[in-house]
Formats: sequence, C-alpha cells, structure tokens
Amino acid sequence: MFLLRNTVAFLVLIPMILAAPPRAVPIGQIPADVRMLSPKDLDGYFPFQPPGSQEEWSKRAGEVRQRILVSQGLWPMPSKTPLNAQIYGRVEREDYSIEKVHFESAPGFFVTGNLYRPTKVSSGKVPGVLFAHGHWTDARLSIASEAEVAGEIATGQERFVVGGQSRFQSMCVQLARMGCVVWQWDMLGDSDSQQLSRQLVHSFAKQRPEINTVANWGMFSPQAEAHLQSIMGLQTWNAVRSLDFLLGLPEVDSQRVAITGASGGGTQTMILAGIDPRVTLSFPAVMVSTSMQGGCTCENASLLRIGTGNVEFAALFAPKPQGMTSADDWTKEMSSKGFPELKQLYGLMGAPDKVMLQRGEHFPHNYNAVSRTAFYNWLNRHFKLGFGEPVLEKDYSVSSRKELSVWDEAHPAPKSADPDFERTLLKMWHEDSEQQMTELSANDPGKYRELLRVGWDIVLDRRAEETLGTVAWKLKDKQDKGTWIQMVGLLQNDPRKEELPAVFCHPKNWNGSTVLWLSEAGKDGLYESDGNLRSAVRQLVDGGATVVGLDLLHQGEFLATGQSLTLTPRVRNPREAGAYTFGYSPAVFVHRVHDVLTALSYIRGHEKASRRVGLIALDGTASIAAAARSQAGVAVDRVALYLGAFRFGQVLDLRSVDFLPGGAKYGDIDGLLSFGSAELKSLTTADAGAAATWIVR
Repeated sequence: MFLLRNTVAFLVLIPMILAAPPRAVPIGQIPADVRMLSPKDLDGYFPFQPPGSQEEWSKRAGEVRQRILVSQGLWPMPSKTPLNAQIYGRVEREDYSIEKVHFESAPGFFVTGNLYRPTKVSSGKVPGVLFAHGHWTDARLSIASEAEVAGEIATGQERFVVGGQSRFQSMCVQLARMGCVVWQWDMLGDSDSQQLSRQLVHSFAKQRPEINTVANWGMFSPQAEAHLQSIMGLQTWNAVRSLDFLLGLPEVDSQRVAITGASGGGTQTMILAGIDPRVTLSFPAVMVSTSMQGGCTCENASLLRIGTGNVEFAALFAPKPQGMTSADDWTKEMSSKGFPELKQLYGLMGAPDKVMLQRGEHFPHNYNAVSRTAFYNWLNRHFKLGFGEPVLEKDYSVSSRKELSVWDEAHPAPKSADPDFERTLLKMWHEDSEQQMTELSANDPGKYRELLRVGWDIVLDRRAEETLGTVAWKLKDKQDKGTWIQMVGLLQNDPRKEELPAVFCHPKNWNGSTVLWLSEAGKDGLYESDGNLRSAVRQLVDGGATVVGLDLLHQGEFLATGQSLTLTPRVRNPREAGAYTFGYSPAVFVHRVHDVLTALSYIRGHEKASRRVGLIALDGTASIAAAARSQAGVAVDRVALYLGAFRFGQVLDLRSVDFLPGGAKYGDIDGLLSFGSAELKSLTTADAGAAATWIVR
C-alpha cells in the first residue's frame, strides 16, 4: 500500500518537475500584436494617403493595379477569343436607335445587353460610353410602377412620368441624343445573363460540398480561391471585353471612351477605369468611399483590398477626367473623407479641375436625374460635345421588355444556372492560364519569371527588405546554460504593430552562423519535454551556430488557452465566401510568412550581423518556410525543408491554416520553390539531423 501510494505521488509530481518552456510574456497574457484583433472587413475604414511626388505615386499606382489584376484572376490576362458578336432587333426612335446584342467573352460564355446609337451622326467618329448597372433586379429590363415614379418625382429624383419608369433607359437615351454610342450590359445573374444564377452570383451564402473538389471545382470553393477565380473577376473580364466590343464599332472614337455606373456598377466602373488605359473618362456613382467597400459577392475578391480601398482605386485614373456622386449612404462623408485627398492627388498631377464630386446626401442610394445631369455635363465638357449646360433630359417613350430582351426564337437563350457550365467555365479559365504560362516559360523564361514574381508578391504581400531596419529586440530573460546562452524576448515591428515571442540559443563560441528553426510547436519545438535542446538543435549550437525559435502568429504564447489554432479567424459576415475575409486581411499562412521575414530581417540587420543564415522547417511549417524563402532575397543563405506531398491546390477548407488565396495560381508549391536566392534542400523525410548537418556543412 505504501509503495502504491508513493508511486502515485511520484507520477503526480512528474509534470511539476518538467522544465517550463521559455516565455516572453507573463502566463495569461498574449503578445501585443495588432493581428490578434478581429480581421478587417468591408465595413472598415479605408483612407487614402496622397503621395509626396509624382514618382512616388507612379510606383504605388503600379503596385495597386497589379493587385487588382492578380486578385481578379487577370494576371496573366485571359486569352481574347473571338467575340462572335451578334447585333439585331433594331428599334428605331426619332433621334436614336436600340439594338439587341450578345457576344462571347469566352467561348460559350455570353454577355448580353443593348446598344444605343444616335440616328443623326455628324461626320467623323463619336464618343462611346459603357454603362454598368448595379444591384437593381432586372435592371436593364425593369419598369418602375406609377407609385414608385410618383414618389421619385415628388422627391426630385426623377422628372418625367413616362421616362421616369426606367433610369437605366433614361441614361442611354439621353447619351444617344447627345451623339454617343452607348453599350449597356447585364451584370451576371441579371436580366438576360442567367448562365450563372442570381443566387450564386449575388446571394451566395454557404459552401457546396459537391463542388469542393481538388478537380472540377466550382465558384467560391477553396480551389477557386486558390486559383483566383471569382464572380468579381468574371464581371471585370466582361467589362474588359465590353470595351473591346465598343471599340470594335467603326464609328466609335477611341480617344473619347467613358464608363459610368452606380452602386455595383460604380465598382465595375472604378475597377475597369483603374486597370484599362483605353478608358478616357470615368464617373463611378455612389460607390467611392472610405467606408463600406461593396457588400455583394460580385464586388469582392480575395487579395483585392489588402492595404488599399476604393478611393485609391479611383485615384488610379488620375489625371484623366473623373467625376463621382455621393448619397445618403456610405458615401455621405466623401466630401470630407476621400475626395479632398483625391483633389490633392489631381493637383499633384497638374489636373486639379479634372476631378469632381456631385454631392447628393439628401438623395437615397441610386443614379437619379440630378446625378445623371452631373454626368452629362462632365461628359459634355471633357468630350467637347458643344451642348449648353446644364444638359437636361427630355422625356421619351420607354421601351418594353420584349423590345430590349436579347433572347428570342431566332436567338435561343443558353441553359440557365447550369452547374456543369459553371465547372466547365472555371476549368477553361484555369487551363487557359496554365497554357499561357507554359508557353511563356518555354519561349521567354525571363518574362515568365517576372509574371510569377508579380503574382507571388501580391499573394504573399511582403518582401524581407520591406522590414529591414524596422525590427527591434526586447530582451525578457537571459540564462547561462554552460556552453551557450538562452535569451528570450520579443521581436517588435513597431511600424506594423507586430511582435513575436522568440528564443535565441547563442553559443559562446559563435561562428557567425544563425539558423532559424520553424516548428508547429513554435519556439518550444527547439526543446525536449525535459527542457533540454533537441539533439539536432544541440548539434547546431555545439557546432557554433545560434539557433532561433519563433512563435509564429497563433502559435505558442499567442494561444492564451494553450489550444492550437485549427480554424482561421473570419469576419463577422455569416456568408461563407472567402473574399469577405481574405479580400481585406491576409490569411494566417501569409501572416506567418511575414513573421519569418521579420525574424530574418532582424537577424540580418543586427549590429553583429550573421555571415550565414539558415532556415529549417520539417513539419507543417515547411510550406511557410518555402514561401519565406521566395520573399527573403539575400536575407537567407540555406533552407532545408520537408514538404511531403503538400500542395496549396489540395487544401479543401477555406478556414484551414494552410489555405492560401492564389496559392495554386502560379505553379503551386513548385512555382514558389522556383524563386529565392537561398540554396534549397528538399528532404525526402523529416530527418532533423540531416537538415542540421546540411545547413552547417
């Protein structure tokens, strides 16, 4: 009995005598890192800071354009296949005509809409206008009720009982009367564009297990996000191809091409105007704001607004003429937050009078007659149309749904809401991108590497040199371990408000080498359960190398409860579309890559600079180390990894800590490994001893 009792007591005491792992912050606390707060979402604050010079802005504008293109899945730009445009069903009015149009932005993928043209065209070419509508159901084909029109007339939003039935037709008719050719096309899932359903395009809410597969995937799946395929990207592509269509009309003047739209159409306007230099005048209505950035799935894409926002997107158009409107919505503070900064940028670019804001805070969120007049005046002035201002609409006969609708017996509609078509479209998009990159790799390796470099830079969002000189060390504990010294503290990146618990195992006979060892257990991964260094770590230290252990974000001391992170934090939006989280905040994977770059920057920038720096990762952190290597430049010399069969394109959960938006787009892990100056050893097994030996060989 005595023996049993003492055996139990001994077993109970075992956990008490095990060495506690080294800590940088007191038990019960976590590092003061801004990334532990809730992730940013579309309702955050998105200020625009004007640059100090034109040169500074040119560099920044190029980076933002690249971010838009990558986020939209348009880097590389998809192949431009024949539009196969059909124009028919002409309706003649006194001073304008309307025609039905459909064309293929990709084989079998139809863009639908109406083409308005002036009846009397003077000699020479005429301006072209792209009109992108927003989230009004059946927008192009909709007719308001008498009660709705009466209410809008009473509040000054509309002027005519007849013409007021359709603000969409009103815009097109007036522009045609002003001598412009107007192309108004449907958003996906609206009016005649039903190959992808409205429910999928604008109301997607829950992941669909049947399309969440490694191959033959569908929209909003982890695979679609990993390949940067999104509804917003498709809409942006349709806008690009709409511009191709408009400029393909022989009467359109390529030097006078405008785009406008309100709400979601305002989003399409600022995005196309920001990335396509062929647009010469832009007028996004009720959308440019430092506040809410666009609530629909069709206005959000992973990577898009990380470190930027709608005001900066609008700024990309400077110094070309740009107008915008506000309303009693998220744009109501634009006159004091956002527009003054845009005005400052336009002044810097030598064009202070080429940006304007039509204030309309007393109107609801729409493209009303007052706002449309502001657009007509702006177009008239900058395209030199010669009309007296204000340019006011005249009443007209509203066209019926039958007169405008594209599909009929002679032009049958394609199958609606077809999940097989959805998969086929994404497969075609992916295969086209893969083929382009394969051909570029064979024919122009330099250009191919540059394409991948830009893509990975946006996906991973930071280079090591960006943190040089910004990282400080705050020592918390120092212990003499005989032949080596253990130093525990915090690596602090004050400009970014990030701090990382770290341990430095520094030999007294230091040979100038430093090895950063990553582990799923954080810095505790350097130690055995008894508090002694792991044998491979001890091998490095005994050989004269400093070994650094690091708690990456959501590891070690970041875990107040001690439980490992299993699900990526997400925004409060209940809809399961990845872009609501990853369009505004980097993935956990990206944050952890940044942590490695922070540590490498400190090691390289220390007053006692290391002559050689190695990086080891032999578990689930190996992909993080591979990504850090690609972004580290000269900050690391040798990297030893055990990746196993890991591929970003095989991660089947948006909330996995391994999920990376865009991770499969540019060659997946193999494309990532093709970058980086550090010598690479990809181990076939997780052999710590072999990794340590190779690093210091």
